[in-house]
Amino acid sequence: MEDTIAAISTPLGEGGIGVIRISGPAALNITKGIFRPRNGGQACEFKPRQMYYGWIVNDLTNTSFPCPSGAKDPMPAPLDEAMVCFFRAPNSYTAEDVVEIQCHGSAVSLRKILSLVISRGARPAEPGEFTKRAFLNGRLDLSQAEAVMDLIRAKTDKTYEVALDQLEGSFSKGIRAIRADITDILVDMAVNIDYPDEDIEELTYGKLESGLEKVRTKLEKYLGTCGTGKILREGLRVSIIGKPNVGKSSLLNALLREERAIVTEIAGTTRDTIEETISVDGIPVILTDTAGIRDTDNVIEKIGVERSKDAFNRADLVIFTLDLSRPLDEEDLDIAEKLESRRVIVFLNKEDAVRDGGDLKAMSAEDLARLREMLPGAVFLEGSAREDAGLSELRDCIKNIVYTGNGETGSGAIVTNVRHENLLREARDYIADAFAQAMDREPLELIEIDVNGAYLALGMIIGEETEGDIIDEVFKRFCLGK
Repeated sequence: MEDTIAAISTPLGEGGIGVIRISGPAALNITKGIFRPRNGGQACEFKPRQMYYGWIVNDLTNTSFPCPSGAKDPMPAPLDEAMVCFFRAPNSYTAEDVVEIQCHGSAVSLRKILSLVISRGARPAEPGEFTKRAFLNGRLDLSQAEAVMDLIRAKTDKTYEVALDQLEGSFSKGIRAIRADITDILVDMAVNIDYPDEDIEELTYGKLESGLEKVRTKLEKYLGTCGTGKILREGLRVSIIGKPNVGKSSLLNALLREERAIVTEIAGTTRDTIEETISVDGIPVILTDTAGIRDTDNVIEKIGVERSKDAFNRADLVIFTLDLSRPLDEEDLDIAEKLESRRVIVFLNKEDAVRDGGDLKAMSAEDLARLREMLPGAVFLEGSAREDAGLSELRDCIKNIVYTGNGETGSGAIVTNVRHENLLREARDYIADAFAQAMDREPLELIEIDVNGAYLALGMIIGEETEGDIIDEVFKRFCLGK
């Protein structure tokens, strides 16, 4: 890169420290011109990866000030105290010469220092341009670069863990391993196509099918994690539904561990949806408490019921809340009928009321049997939102549903990026077509086209086959200064 870029790398606003990052061939010379060390003097000879304390000064003014350190030599007008660190290429974030200036976190200070750096020859960095340079200079591949932004945006421990694993290159290694398998297939095919009469081992269709099936299995393993990846990226939308006064709001409050929703004995207290986000073992869960679903003539309650139905339609998972201390009725059954094709946890609430009433459940065994028959795929839990009973099991159930009941997949194997998912599907489809052609004993030249298509699609994930406009689009999503 011929030019030098600069940007504020910390969020604007009031803070103890702000960071300005400079990258490019002129980074060090620009810094030498605007930094004065604490012990006075007119220049500082920076050693890589060492911190220097001093002042950022405006050397473009004609005004001189006594050195704040007490030295005799005057210096240009100081802008702010600062700590400065120089990273020599290629041992830096961008693999170029990089300087990071740490000053007070005042928006005024940061703006003035950035303006001074730009006036000395740098240009303002575009969104994501520092990471883009790291990619173009070979320090990161494209999937690792995208993991940087995922790391910044991580809201839970699990999303952070997955992003960190991908930044370290676990996903990239897996993709490269599959491409290596495809390369072996392509080499065998090329030799048999180009030298059919030579004394070489003939590529049998059986061997080709075996190789393609091996690749397809690996691709399917990654694609099998996309549902979990989507949830980790966007959050699991969970709607708490049921008829009025079964304890939906109490359950929301218990899961949030705060009194977020109003709870009374009056049926229909909740007239609108209430949405909050919690972390369940690192999984972002967007909880929605809904108005009780029932037929009503009350205009306000009717609006709340319609919003509840909308939240139900958008939910990835439904917690169907029932009152154990009351027998099943038509309102419960009407709701249950709407859940037949959904992922459902049936939370049988108010077991404390049943226990206090002499261990006699108002909801009969026949009622429960009927519900289980209506909802064969649902998970049934008993508990008490008021006493926090059954909530640990509820959280575990949510976690198991996210990981499709097989426990946690190794974090590096989870596909969280939509672009990666689409390219994996494209590669899988190419391999499937190639396998079908091999089964039909089509000419190797035709099969090679699809196999090569899969190789190129996987290359686009890590950036080895990606066009410039796609790279630009990826980095436009980044924040400034990163």
